[in-house]
Amino acid sequence: MAQDRTRPLAVFLARAALALSAVAFLPSLAEASALDQLKSFVSSTRSAKGEFTQRLVKKTEGGTRMSNPSTGTFAFARPGKFVWVYRKPYEQVLQSDGDTLYIYDKDLNQVTTKKLGDALGSSPAAILFGSNDLDKNFVLKDAGAKDGLEWLEATPKSKDTNFERVGIGFKDGVPQAMELRDSFGQVSLLSFSKFERNPSLPADAFKFVVPKGADVVQQ
Repeated sequence: MAQDRTRPLAVFLARAALALSAVAFLPSLAEASALDQLKSFVSSTRSAKGEFTQRLVKKTEGGTRMSNPSTGTFAFARPGKFVWVYRKPYEQVLQSDGDTLYIYDKDLNQVTTKKLGDALGSSPAAILFGSNDLDKNFVLKDAGAKDGLEWLEATPKSKDTNFERVGIGFKDGVPQAMELRDSFGQVSLLSFSKFERNPSLPADAFKFVVPKGADVVQQ
C-alpha cells in the first residue's frame, strides 16, 4: 500500500499488528475522573459502534497545521474484533476477526493481511478493542479537564511500540476523543460521535470478504 495513502491509525494498526467484568456501573459519571470513567467503560462495554473524525497535526516551518479531516464509521466487539471504515476523502477498511487484520484500499483494490498475534494489548487500539487488562500494558493516570472532557493519559510500558502516549477524553462514561502521539512527534486527533454501547451486531459483522478482483498481500 502506498505510504501517502495510509492514515496514521492504519499505520499503527499495521505496525503493531494490533494490539477495555463484573463491576457495577459507576454513579455520577459526569463528575467522575477519567480513570474512573475508563474503568466503568471497560467493565460495562462489550461492543460499540459509531462515527469518527480524524485529523493529523503536522509540523511545518512556521509551527504546526491541522490536516483536512478523514471521516468514517466503526464497530467493535472486545477483545480484538472490529471494523474501521474510512469514507472520506478516500475509502479504506481496517477489519479484524480477532485473528487476522485486513486492510483494504478501494482505489488500489488491494487487501493487506497480517496476523494480530499478541500485540493488541500494548497498542493504542487496546483502549477500544482490547481486553480489560489495560494496567498490564499501560501506565494510566488522570490528566485533568480540557475542552469539556475529563482526560486520561496512557503510556505504554513496552518499549517495542511506535507510540509514546495516548490521551483519552471522556464525558458521561463514554470516550469522546483520543490523541495519539507517536515516537516521531506526529499527533493524530480522533473525535467520536453517535457512540452506541452494546448494540445488536450481526453474527458476521467482523467477517472480512475479499472484494472481487482484489490483490491480496500477506505480511
